Amino acid sequence: MHIREYTEDDRDAVFRLRRIAFNGTDPSGPLLKPGTHGLVAEIDGRVAGVLGIGSYAQFYGGAAVPMGGIGGVAVDGAYRGRGVANALLDAALVAMREHGQPISALYPTVPTLYRGRGWERAGVFEWVELPMDRLLSVPRPAERIPARPADGSDLTALHECYLEVARTIDGMADRRPPRIDLDKVLELDLVSVLPGPNGLRGYLTAERKPGGDMGRLKVLDLIGVDVEAQLNLLASLASWAGTLEAVELRITDPATVNFLGGTPLRHPVLTATWMQRVVDLPAAVAARGWPRLADAAVDVEIIDEHAPWHAGLQRIVVQDGAVRVEPGGTGAVRLHARALGPWFSGAQNTHALRRAGLLEGDPADAVVLDQLTASSGTPRLADFF
Repeated sequence: MHIREYTEDDRDAVFRLRRIAFNGTDPSGPLLKPGTHGLVAEIDGRVAGVLGIGSYAQFYGGAAVPMGGIGGVAVDGAYRGRGVANALLDAALVAMREHGQPISALYPTVPTLYRGRGWERAGVFEWVELPMDRLLSVPRPAERIPARPADGSDLTALHECYLEVARTIDGMADRRPPRIDLDKVLELDLVSVLPGPNGLRGYLTAERKPGGDMGRLKVLDLIGVDVEAQLNLLASLASWAGTLEAVELRITDPATVNFLGGTPLRHPVLTATWMQRVVDLPAAVAARGWPRLADAAVDVEIIDEHAPWHAGLQRIVVQDGAVRVEPGGTGAVRLHARALGPWFSGAQNTHALRRAGLLEGDPADAVVLDQLTASSGTPRLADFF
């Protein structure tokens, strides 16, 4: 088996594999797109499998950590059972490290495959259904902020408005170009903005979808930097009463639904979980934002046969408000590869990881690990790849 970076010459073979694997239609456009790269596995000169990697960054502690987004993993049916997918994932770890991506995320269709290579569930991607009567029960804004349609001159301010909120929610992508084409947002059915004195106070993007008698509005982003901006955007959705049955809202800011939305005790939520893997622990820790703690250290042993560059004895050191990883220590706490992702994202504390068999050692020695990632809320993504 030979694994290499794919080229545009592989386009037809790659698209064929993905069409069959995911029961879709042949994609249009080139294989190589800005902000992406990928790998193919060849057997006897034929493309037997493919894996794509997108260049993203996720916010943790307010800092954007470069992330390799794995997607489009497909293996030819004739070559299944030969370890093609595992070989591609092993090669992807090396490629992401070389591309300066110390963490990786993916949406798993086969969780056991990715767990075998160190990925683990670490956050959510959610949609909530809001019937129109629930939107009408949302408190009215005290301040009226006139909205207007967005145009090309708003793109930079729109992205900055998103970033102002996203950097406060662990796991959110920073939607950096070139992987994310900011111009594409203007192709949506509805893009409205709330102007403010220093940029935008909020914005809303949505698509009109068929279904039922009146159809639905699929809200992709509802972003407000303050409570009045959010209430104004929710009021704009309520104004669709009589022409919509319900609104489907992608949760970018959990405050919108948890504190302002009129959701009842039980309401429909569509949740997709994403998995994360720490590709390079010292680089990931150096790139992440951390709470300011008193000086401390925890000695860990990383069990990771597929990323030997960070396996073994390491010491996580908190000093003068900064956090770093240096080699050495006693290995008082043992962390398996699958523990690193949910710990890094803050999705699970050391007690849960211990009960899952992914962490061993004296609980007292692991306290610093929990202090570093505790109380940040459920990690979220609002982008699918």
